[in-house]
Amino acid sequence: MKETSYLNSVRASYDAVAVDYARLLRAELADRPLDRAMLAAFAECVRRDEGGAGRAVADLGCGPGRVTAHLDGLGVRAFGVDLSPAMVAVARRMYPGLRFEVGSMAALDVADGVLGGVLAWYSTVHTPPGDLPPLFAEFARVLAPGGHVLIAFKAGDEKIRLDHAYGHPVDLDVYRTAPELIADLLTGAGLEEVARLVRQPAGHEKSPQGFLLARKARRDTGGGA
Repeated sequence: MKETSYLNSVRASYDAVAVDYARLLRAELADRPLDRAMLAAFAECVRRDEGGAGRAVADLGCGPGRVTAHLDGLGVRAFGVDLSPAMVAVARRMYPGLRFEVGSMAALDVADGVLGGVLAWYSTVHTPPGDLPPLFAEFARVLAPGGHVLIAFKAGDEKIRLDHAYGHPVDLDVYRTAPELIADLLTGAGLEEVARLVRQPAGHEKSPQGFLLARKARRDTGGGA
């Protein structure tokens, strides 16, 4: 898949902020009980589902690896993938026992149907809504039948321009997306909605936060009358 200019900007921006991003957000989950609850539900679904149990879980757009490590603590075999080499370097340094790779979540170096879960923890917020369908199709491709995906996103319907973040100049667009649109696009990719949560802003957040858990349908094994 040909890279677009916005991916180049995302990579360069996160390379620039990697160290300070990791420092500033390392403990953020401690103050987000509902976020942790969705991660716990996702991890339990992966562990309990016969299609995903024992399979690896990809944290796509993992950044400095804090949520990858959280998933590992919840008992799933998590590894991280990020577009930013600087973010991956920080993750490897902070969590040397876990696997982190540089790569694009739009074109994963993962075989079809092998993952028990896919996590996109705010990693789709820089993707224009028109580019989400092929992204979600890629998530569905790598999931085993019965596997789960959890998307965390900024809820709304607007684009925010960021020129400065985490103490550095950046070149980023942030998309707030309606939960109904995320759900519809996941359905279009063959992923069935399981649950959703929208919570009010907390801390530095300026918009509601959305979480959508979905599941890849199992293959039809027949056996009907």
